[in-house]
Amino acid sequence: MKDIIFDILNTHRDFFDSVGRKAAFSAALLFTARILVWIIGKLLRRAAARIPRFDETFASMLRIVISYAVFIICIIMILDVFGVNTTSLIALLGAAGVAVGLALKDTLSNIAAGIILLLLRSYRRGDTIEFGAFSGTVKEMDLFTTTLETADGIFISAPNGAIWGVPLKNYTRNGRRRMELVVGVSYSDSIDTAFEVMRQIAAEETRFLPEPAPQVMVQSLGDSCVNIMLRAWTHTDAYWPVFWQQTRNIKEKIEAAGLSIPFPQRDVHIKKDSAD
Repeated sequence: MKDIIFDILNTHRDFFDSVGRKAAFSAALLFTARILVWIIGKLLRRAAARIPRFDETFASMLRIVISYAVFIICIIMILDVFGVNTTSLIALLGAAGVAVGLALKDTLSNIAAGIILLLLRSYRRGDTIEFGAFSGTVKEMDLFTTTLETADGIFISAPNGAIWGVPLKNYTRNGRRRMELVVGVSYSDSIDTAFEVMRQIAAEETRFLPEPAPQVMVQSLGDSCVNIMLRAWTHTDAYWPVFWQQTRNIKEKIEAAGLSIPFPQRDVHIKKDSAD
């Protein structure tokens, strides 16, 4: 058996030498491609950490696209080294790509929508967004879907095409939000006193932004009360803590000032029929 193997090796020495060199070249090429992808990924991560306008989500998607592109080029080069007609193969892959593209047009539209969303910087990881009937904090975004978590901890996976195709609200993007705090006081109470209470609350709350300045106004004349509104701006991350705290604070200070918050009421007039 040993003699037979040696005879085969000696007879086809040139063939095995050629295959061995090609295999070694292919292994070295794949190893180099892996190192190149790792270096590019590391550079993109550094860029995402150092450059404020360089989105980490975009960096993650760019790493994936570059990885696929590098390995596809390596495979074509390896096939060319082994004598495969890559020109015909590329043409065949192009025709197959068209057929697959027609069959997976919805999936490809999600990829295109994801790229457009990243280029336009509509949102990034950590932003709170709302689209259609859904809202939540962005946890991850890839070529096909965007993953969100709602305020009550529910997982949402939305196709990128569904987000791109509807109006999008980003509550985090501008860094600040306007808050509207409304309280109803009795028609018999002094509006000036209510205004003074609301202005005092605005002056004592340090998390309100000085510009634009807080405003106090009569919002509307309700069925049973006069609705007084405090309108002020705050940073996005402080919006809900301030809103909850000041809602309670307004109720306590309105009552402490001697004003009343009336219950909803309606006057009912009973008309007696003249025939009776």
